Amino acid sequence: MRNAIERFLEHLKYVRRLSPHTIRTYGGVLRDFEERVRRRRCRAATIADLNRGELRAHLAERFNDHAARTTAVALSAMRSFADFLCEMGELMDNELQLIRGPKIPEHLPVVLSVGEMTNVIDGPGHADGVRGLRDRAILEVLYGSGLRVSECVGLDLRHLCWDGDELTLRVQGGKGDKDRYVPIGTVGALALRRYLAAREQLLAGSAVTQPAIFLGPRGQRLNERTVRELVYRRCGAGGARVRVGPHSLRHSFASHLLENGCDLRSIQAMLGHASLSSTQRYTHLDIGWLVSVYRRAHPRA
Repeated sequence: MRNAIERFLEHLKYVRRLSPHTIRTYGGVLRDFEERVRRRRCRAATIADLNRGELRAHLAERFNDHAARTTAVALSAMRSFADFLCEMGELMDNELQLIRGPKIPEHLPVVLSVGEMTNVIDGPGHADGVRGLRDRAILEVLYGSGLRVSECVGLDLRHLCWDGDELTLRVQGGKGDKDRYVPIGTVGALALRRYLAAREQLLAGSAVTQPAIFLGPRGQRLNERTVRELVYRRCGAGGARVRVGPHSLRHSFASHLLENGCDLRSIQAMLGHASLSSTQRYTHLDIGWLVSVYRRAHPRA
């Protein structure tokens, strides 16, 4: 099975062109399954172990340690792996499709208010010099364009599309590895201009040409962990009611656009969602706001 797993992950990377995060997640799920089968059966796992009985035993072992959403992702990974082996002629039938997934409770995403976002970005406590300019530009990109943290750190200089003072970001490496173009507002474009004017300071002493926009102190591409720590830190400095990560800035981006009249299809395009139902989960709808929209829009309200 181990060889089959590696071939499947190569298929996800080069044929289906899924994101590195998804490939890592699927790889972890499949290797965990292989290891648990080996421990239960005291032998190496084989492709024949991809059956309902083994998967039920596997999910039962994981039940107390994993949330329903995590279990659903694991089941999806296993089904996709079995489908791949069926297509390759190495598995006769995908029994895993017959297993019902867990019911996932609906949770509204955490969304910061407009005032909280203003304090997070513009409030006191920013670092001095080029690092402060970089941090402010990162926050503007996350909230101003709704990028995933991986897309933000993956931005290169060639992805900036300037038209005078107007700026559009060409985003690569999202889910499905599809390019999309996302505008960023005047304030965000100005923050990026100011940072880019000082960016060379982070490359001082580096002999390597670095295409990345956001750089660390030694001129390397900034990593996702550093951006998450930045957002956590700014939530504390800005007095936000809850400490959130970069993905909540993406939620806030979508919700604030919707609350100000942007249609879901446009938000879907900017977020890079293949399905409109995915976009709906990113929106935080207040019942009072819904009532006001209804009264404005319905002819018999």
